[in-house]
Amino acid sequence: MKRAFDILVSFIVLALFFPIGLVLAILIVMESKGGVFYYQERVGRNQQLFSLIKFRSMRPNADLLGQLTVGAKDPRITKVGFLIRKFKLDEFPQFLNVLKGDMSIVGPRPEVSKYVALYTEEQRKILAVKPGITDYASIEYFNENEILAKAQNPEKAYIEEILPAKIKLNERYLANPTLSADLKIMSLTFLKMLGR
Repeated sequence: MKRAFDILVSFIVLALFFPIGLVLAILIVMESKGGVFYYQERVGRNQQLFSLIKFRSMRPNADLLGQLTVGAKDPRITKVGFLIRKFKLDEFPQFLNVLKGDMSIVGPRPEVSKYVALYTEEQRKILAVKPGITDYASIEYFNENEILAKAQNPEKAYIEEILPAKIKLNERYLANPTLSADLKIMSLTFLKMLGR
């Protein structure tokens, strides 16, 4: 049921988003060298690695300088990147990940191996399900990079404060992973994107 729902919604979203995505793709390649998409290795269900797809919002090889984005003034982000990140438009290619079967629309956001290595055995239980494009943590930490920008040590703040809080929210979702819960999270995410 969940898989069929994911496929149906993903096809609809990608079809509706295609004209906007085409414009974004042109703007991305016009502004800076590099491809339209950015691929990052993430940890998926049962700790299987997969390539998460996003619209490229940073300059090529920017992730070599760190995997956390700290605020709207991060010099690695392109001008188009600022725009698409503000409205979370860089996330839309992940519906392709959903069609491939790597992700669901709703589920715990996939992390990079560096941070998954810090999980306790109890926290690793969230890896028993497919990761998602959005979840309660995505809503709660919608402006995460602004939060990190205010921290004296962004890496420490992420590991010690934000990451454990996100996992708690993921555990809350796993306690009630129903279609109605998914619809609620999708609605709340859409409202967040509209600035509400």
